[in-house]
Order: sequence, then C-alpha cells, then structure tokens
Amino acid sequence: MGWLLFAVVAWLVGMSVNIWLAKRRDGARIGILPPLVFGLTLVAVWEGVVRGLEISQVLLPAPSLIAVRFASSLDILWVDFVQTVVKGALSGYVIGCGAAFLIALAIDRYPFLQRGLLPVGNFVAALPVIGMAPILVMWFGFDWQSKAAVVVVMVFFPMLVNTVQGLQATEAMQRDLMRTYAASYWQTLVRLRLPAAMPFVFNGLKIGTTLALIGAIVAEFFGSPVKGMGFRISTSVGQLALDLVWAEIVVAALAGSAFYGLMSLAERSVTFWHPSQRN
Repeated sequence: MGWLLFAVVAWLVGMSVNIWLAKRRDGARIGILPPLVFGLTLVAVWEGVVRGLEISQVLLPAPSLIAVRFASSLDILWVDFVQTVVKGALSGYVIGCGAAFLIALAIDRYPFLQRGLLPVGNFVAALPVIGMAPILVMWFGFDWQSKAAVVVVMVFFPMLVNTVQGLQATEAMQRDLMRTYAASYWQTLVRLRLPAAMPFVFNGLKIGTTLALIGAIVAEFFGSPVKGMGFRISTSVGQLALDLVWAEIVVAALAGSAFYGLMSLAERSVTFWHPSQRN
C-alpha cells in the first residue's frame, strides 16, 4: 500500500505543479517545465503502481530497473545507436529528404511532372513499411544500406508533398510584383518562393524525423547484423530481457526527441519572420 500511496501522491503533486505553472503569465520563461514535470510524474506513478501491485518484471519492468539496465549496458546501447540511428536512419533521412526537395523543384519548374510523379509518390507512400522492408533487405543486404533504403521510401513522399505545396504558397500579387521588377524564374524562386516555402519544408523535415527512426528499427526486424536497435529488441523479447527492450526504447525516444528538437531550432532560426515563430 505504501507504493500505491506514493503513486497517488506523486500524481497529485505533479498535477498541482502543472496547474500552478499553467496559471503563470510568463509562459515563455517556464518553457519546457510543464512537459518535464508531467514526464517525471508519469515515471513516479509507473514506479509506484508496478511495485505496489507487484506486477511481474517480465510484463512491465519498473523505471528504476530500466535505469539500472540502461547504465550497465551503455556499450551495447551505443553500438546499437550508431548502427540504427547514425548509419541507417540519418543517412536515409538525408538522401530521402534531399531527393524529394530536388524533385519538388523540378515539379515546380515543369508542371507536367506533377501529374506524373505525385500519383506514383502517393502510391509508394501507401505501401506498408512491413511489406516493403523484407524486399529492400533482400535487395540491399542485411547491413545499414537496406535500412537506409526503407527510410528513403518512408520520408520521401511527406517531404515532396510539403515542398510542392510550399512552393505554391506565394500570392499572385507577390509574383506579379517580381515580374514588374523583370525577375527571372530562378530569381523569383530564390528571393520569394523558397523563403515562403520554408515553413512547409520544415514541416516535412519534422515529420521525417520520426518516420526515419521508425523505418530503420522496423527494417532491422527482417534482417540485420548482430547489432542495431531493432535486432536487440527482437532478440531481447525472445530472451524475456524486457528491461533491455525498454532501455532501447528509451534510447529511441531520446534520439527521436533530440532529432525533432534540432529541426525545430533550425526552423526557428530560418523562419523567424513567420507568425508561428513570433512570441
């Protein structure tokens, strides 16, 4: 009962602190505090409920046990992080988003491509990753190249659609003004249309951050060298080492959050003029 009481008290304290933070008027200063308090509250409640109800550690390990396993497996987690995130997810993300951006520029320059490429891209985006992953693994091998190929397929279409939409976001009056200055297509693109498209471009980049990590991990379920987050999760589940599985999940969550945060910071510095970035 002591642990259950701890869970209830932790929830009430966390809720009270967040209510107090929500009533403050200096919202820009408190910044990350509300989600941080909420996350710590959930961890405390998780610890209290698991220990209070004596839930099997095979079904749901306590956060303290996950933290201990995390600290004792840093070497394994680092090798898996490099294999999955750095080699598979990041390389596929760069290739997929870069190719989508260049093709979006070609579609904007030659509108007939839009009628031919966008339906094909829509068809590819509708394909389930769990069906494409084993095929790409057989094509590109069991190392990180096949995981990067899966990531390319997953991030390409969201980036393409957002960039094409962003390039069409300028108003007719703005484009007419550039014509009165005798601006060429490329001058109009660089000085007007690309800056106006940046919020859409970063929207596609931020969507791709989560898709890239999911695609790389799922692809490793269908073939991988003896390292990688997906490989470790699948083998650890078979060994009932659920604490290591949760440690890998923590690494994936931290990597995905950091990746998304970097894109958000880059967006804020590039699109500082946009209303969404103003305080």
